[in-house]
Amino acid sequence: MLRVLCVRFSSIGDVLLTTPLVRALHRRHPDAELYFVTKRAMAPLVLENPKLDKVIELEPNARITDLAGRLRALRPTHGLDLHGSLRSAALRLLVPCQWSGYSKRKLARTALIAAKINMYGKHVPVPARYFEAARALDVQPDGGPPEFFLAPAARERVARWLGERGLDGHPLAALAPGAAHATKRWPLRHWRALAEQLRGMGYGLVAVGGAGDRQLAGELGPGVPNAAGEFTLQETGACLARATVLVSGDTGVMHMATGVGTRVVALFGPTVEPFGFFPYASRAEVLERDLSCRPCSAMGTERCPLGHHRCLEEIFPDQVAAAVQRLVA
Repeated sequence: MLRVLCVRFSSIGDVLLTTPLVRALHRRHPDAELYFVTKRAMAPLVLENPKLDKVIELEPNARITDLAGRLRALRPTHGLDLHGSLRSAALRLLVPCQWSGYSKRKLARTALIAAKINMYGKHVPVPARYFEAARALDVQPDGGPPEFFLAPAARERVARWLGERGLDGHPLAALAPGAAHATKRWPLRHWRALAEQLRGMGYGLVAVGGAGDRQLAGELGPGVPNAAGEFTLQETGACLARATVLVSGDTGVMHMATGVGTRVVALFGPTVEPFGFFPYASRAEVLERDLSCRPCSAMGTERCPLGHHRCLEEIFPDQVAAAVQRLVA
């Protein structure tokens, strides 16, 4: 019997972008046992996935040798290293099975950032790159989006929360203003102007994100209920599932929305499509500026290297509102 380990420890978007591969493995090998290995904080992204037999969590501060012992007890036949980190490399040494990985295209990424030379060749999104790790298992992408399965309790809690704020029954636009690095954040004044335009278009609004985004989300205005840091990952997914559209930067929340089938308007600044993280196989529109300085980093930085941040400053609220209209028409 096939027993397959899918190893991806973090982060939100990266974990969710493995789910097209999980779906393909389950379809091609319905009798196989599929195990997902990830950090405890990321586990809610895959715990409800019916295609997985079990999610094995890496506890905070746990030793990789202890995790390896738990994985050896499963007697896996195949290990898919979908992370390419020191931890996953350690598992490849400590857990006997047929291991394989995928190419992160680091040289091409560096060349594009440093010299603006595109060595990527044919564009392959990250979810499709993960399939390189499963060459021996005869699976191909099916063209479908990521999947984020939600527990009933998460949906119920979000329904109550939205109802208490008078948002139940209204078309809902979710706004995700946060990002781990400043150069991925759309200017606050643009968010506020967009909120006013969307309100005028008849949308109820809600701000979403993690605990680190709560202060910024709270500055969108009194008419934007703040769920950033209020909801768990599952509950954030349930909130996105209730929304007609999400407006977001290049963040994990964007991939959460595609995983629950919600339309996305994505604002890309320092990062670009060849990196592989555009919304995947979803109803989405990406807004970006064609500037010679892009891309300037792989994951964003704390300040624009040139000091102007034109890549996001020059995406204007009326352009975003128009993209929302096109998506929901």
